[in-house]
Amino acid sequence: MSDEIAYMTALEVRAAIAAKDLSPVEAAEATLAHATGLEPKLNAFAEMTPEVALAAARQAEKRLMAGEATGLLEGVPVSVKDLVPMKDVKWTMGSRVMADNVADFDAPSVRRLREHGAVIIGKTTTSEFGCKAVGDSPLHGITHNPWNLDKTPGGSSAGGAASVAAGTTPLALGTDGGGSIRIPASFCGLVGIKANFARVPTYPVSATMTLSHQCPMARTVRDAALMLTALAGHDRQDPFSVAEPVPDFLGACEASVTGMKIAWSPTLGYARPLPEVVEICAGAAKAFEDMGCAVEQVETVMDDPVDIWNAEFYAGVGTRLKETMEKTPELLDPTVLAMLKESLDMDIEDYIANVFRRYEFREATRLFFENYDLLLSPALPVPALDAGTDMPTGMPDDRNAVSWTYYTYPFNLSGQPAASVPAGFTAGGLPVGLQMVSKINREVDIFRAAAALEDARP
Repeated sequence: MSDEIAYMTALEVRAAIAAKDLSPVEAAEATLAHATGLEPKLNAFAEMTPEVALAAARQAEKRLMAGEATGLLEGVPVSVKDLVPMKDVKWTMGSRVMADNVADFDAPSVRRLREHGAVIIGKTTTSEFGCKAVGDSPLHGITHNPWNLDKTPGGSSAGGAASVAAGTTPLALGTDGGGSIRIPASFCGLVGIKANFARVPTYPVSATMTLSHQCPMARTVRDAALMLTALAGHDRQDPFSVAEPVPDFLGACEASVTGMKIAWSPTLGYARPLPEVVEICAGAAKAFEDMGCAVEQVETVMDDPVDIWNAEFYAGVGTRLKETMEKTPELLDPTVLAMLKESLDMDIEDYIANVFRRYEFREATRLFFENYDLLLSPALPVPALDAGTDMPTGMPDDRNAVSWTYYTYPFNLSGQPAASVPAGFTAGGLPVGLQMVSKINREVDIFRAAAALEDARP
């Protein structure tokens, strides 16, 4: 049974369960076996939760037999990143500082997965506190990329991406404060969407505050749309959460792209990508011309907002970890520790100045999108780098263990929807992602375009 369910989409699993061709318990058992068999190679899970999964699967089976199975993810196996709390399960954030911590509540996103009948098979690995763009942590070690086990799957949503790419679960819940869903989606050949800020409610408040998002990773666009539909919607625990009715993300996947106005930017004006990456993404952008879109190449979209992002992201995490940094710094990843120390050297006037600069940047970005439905760019400047390394070789001195990504963090600052979708493969057989960015609250335009690209270039 394990081989039969591996690489099924979430929509296929859901349909097979609804037709009673597949038992939720069989699906859970097969998924757990698949994950366990791959774990020595991938190291994708911080903790497996077989008891939780099988209990949820039995409940789904009871609802199915009683004609009460109405959840969007009824019986579908999923995973949850270890930055997200899940009641009575370890919540370590990839850190030795948190090694024995157990959550006593569910995050709203986890609660919604349960309400929609999802079967959570485990917590997946993350870089420490989500502070690096690769897949390793002092607590759980190195996670590997299924396309090439010598490469990183990217981070910080490392284990979820590796597991989905390896056919274990069709869906994974990740987080994204500077690209942590889009980075591993690009490296692992997945669809990863950072929805509009607070489209999916978040609680407790992240250390990275208004930069952080909790959203899906999947192997197909429609699966990502399905999971986001289950996760989205206002929640009183998150006063920022979007209060409008949840859009029809799945319906958007069937809409025509003819007439869309699209900007294609190889560098955004400052990135330093490999020529091979640009060539692959340019080919994907060209496909939209063939589908009836107006595609315009734009060399400069913005000035690099890296200093604004660094100030807010690392100051937030550093403030949360100040006591640890002072008393037990040896417990932290040395790369993370160095970045956090630098952020805490900033005085309050400089920090507030960067906050004001962020809002100026957000407005300038909004004005750019007055002329376009979508912005396309590479998701990353390079394909997957070697496992166990923090950055690609040859990066400028002003780059750190996240900011080398160039393309992803600007849209955490602006809060607008952004996704990575598969664009093609390098000569070495590694996936390359195309980033799609839409106007505020217009995820439907990303799903519309991403599904059209997936249909045209499977």
